[in-house]
Amino acid sequence: MSTHQILLFTLFGAVFGLLLWGKFRYDMVAFAALMVAVVLGLVPAKDAFAGFGHPATLVVALVLVVSAGLVRSGAVFLITRTLVDSTRSLGAHIAIMGGVGGILSAFMNNVAALALLMPVDIATARKAGRSPGLSLMPLSFGTILGGMVTLIGTPPNIIIASIREDSLGEPFRMFDFAPVGGVAAIAGLAFVALIGWRFIPNRDSGVGKDPMAELSPYISELSIPNDNKIIGQRLREVIVVAEKADVAILGLVRDGKRRFGTGRNLELKAADILVLEASPDALDEFRSTLKLDFAPEGHAIEDAIGEGVSLVEMVVPEGSRIAGRTAQAIGLSWRKRTVLMGIARRGKRITQRLRQTQIEAGDILLLLTPSETSEDVVDWMGGLALADRGLAVTRDRKTWLAIAFFAGAVIAASLGIIYLPIALGLVVIAYVLAKIMPLNEIYDHIEWPVVVLLGSMIPLGAALEASGGTELIANSLVSLTQGWPAWLILTVLMVVTMTLSDVLNNTATAIVAAPIGIQMAQSLGVNPDPFLMAVAVAASAAFLTPIGHKNNTLILGPGGYGFGDYWRMGLPLEIIVIAVSIPTILVVWPL
Repeated sequence: MSTHQILLFTLFGAVFGLLLWGKFRYDMVAFAALMVAVVLGLVPAKDAFAGFGHPATLVVALVLVVSAGLVRSGAVFLITRTLVDSTRSLGAHIAIMGGVGGILSAFMNNVAALALLMPVDIATARKAGRSPGLSLMPLSFGTILGGMVTLIGTPPNIIIASIREDSLGEPFRMFDFAPVGGVAAIAGLAFVALIGWRFIPNRDSGVGKDPMAELSPYISELSIPNDNKIIGQRLREVIVVAEKADVAILGLVRDGKRRFGTGRNLELKAADILVLEASPDALDEFRSTLKLDFAPEGHAIEDAIGEGVSLVEMVVPEGSRIAGRTAQAIGLSWRKRTVLMGIARRGKRITQRLRQTQIEAGDILLLLTPSETSEDVVDWMGGLALADRGLAVTRDRKTWLAIAFFAGAVIAASLGIIYLPIALGLVVIAYVLAKIMPLNEIYDHIEWPVVVLLGSMIPLGAALEASGGTELIANSLVSLTQGWPAWLILTVLMVVTMTLSDVLNNTATAIVAAPIGIQMAQSLGVNPDPFLMAVAVAASAAFLTPIGHKNNTLILGPGGYGFGDYWRMGLPLEIIVIAVSIPTILVVWPL
């Protein structure tokens, strides 16, 4: 073993020891290790930051932005309304989401499948009042498992099909992976849904939780625009939708008169104004679901929605401009293009129209204002802005446009027409140009610690391969298994491949391990296909760390996980995948 190999193995051991310890943040540990490797000459200085431009790093960053765009467009609300019920038990929710994620991953890239479902899962966790960390890891594992089933589901399958073509003259076809990958996926999903999720530590990332949930809900108003689908419906039908979004309908305003306790059988008309009690997120979901307007001065903000609008929460102190006055009196809408969306007043009933309600010191106001002037509006009113909790306004009129951009990119990438990172980059550009995502919010949605982790670990993995470290492992594996039965050799190959995939990434592992599998088969004088299948499943089954698969990296921040949390569910899952895959390989792909 060379000096470089000894140093690299030692460095990797130190990195994983520190990451599992958890005392220091994972991105700082990884970046420090990269700097040490450069100083020791293990990583060339010119390649030190190559990982930050690596496709895997870019995909992770771009997927987070695309996911935010899908949320902002209302695509996520569309899915949650038709698919997800927050009253389901956690186990049932995980089973449904994992199954949907697995099916989607078989026919689209599993990273893209997670990008679509991750915000859905987070939104469901928020509504159910639990940490998203309890369901995001099962969702990630489900999408990884589903990707094993087809050629296009995961990059290792594509790489192994290409290596088979180069070595044996013919690639694997679309569904050649289905028998083995399907059995592994079904067994894995069953474990994750029934037992595995119970091993996840309950750490709250804060993503699904409203840090100000103890505040009184806002009293708000939304109007029914012309040609809206609910015109002619009875109020009781809208109440059902409202309750599902955690919104209470308090009354209705018609012809300038507010009616309390309005009969449930009242027929709704255009320009009716619904008086609601809700949190900001619930209010936005309800508005997006029924395509309601900001009432009644929403025209003041319509021209700013494309450029970016913000929901701002503001406390009214004594002596502020609006204290003792109404929003209408100070000209809030026409002076500052700002809409008073809601008033929270603990313990007191608001009986007048919002813009005609006299604001009291201590009230909390929910304002809809152009993003670029939100601070100026709060200062002008003499208020105190509350801590930003990521409130956003859904662009519900562009839901299908956002879905079309995303679906087109996924299809093009799946068919090999365009490289996935480029496809996702084009989606981000399209979202900005179509005013689905404001440009000034793009970078806010990227988990920068995750980017630093990946960007730092990729050069270290490349250095291990360049130093001959992976070749050393391969040669040792061939020597170790001489004279062993075929099933045991396949088992060892899968264990080693999985271990490499957890340390490197699944794509690099497939490139390294597939030739090893062919070499082992040739030395035994048997069919290499079972060995390639074993590598294909094992390279994708990276469940022990957040760096082995991009999906695991994506959920690291939103789930609030530590580096050492993955193995708790991942280790038994990898054992199950091996246990069901070996006999299936020997039956479907005989030696």
